[in-house]
Amino acid sequence: MIAVALVWVAAAGTAVVLTRDPLRQAFVAGFFGLCLASLYLSMQAGDVALSQLVVGAVALPFIVLLALAKVRRPQ
Repeated sequence: MIAVALVWVAAAGTAVVLTRDPLRQAFVAGFFGLCLASLYLSMQAGDVALSQLVVGAVALPFIVLLALAKVRRPQ
């Protein structure tokens, strides 16, 4: 189970780095946060997985999306 989670984390991390559009990168970074949370959960670290889920999969993409909306807003 851990090996599968490691492969998913490696693939998602590579996808975050290779994605150039900031909007898509926010969504891919959210998926990367989910992959990391599943890796932590498979390693029996439930508290770290919950923290990663809140920060990496929800808060970070939300903040990036808010920043993009603010920057791209027509004046």
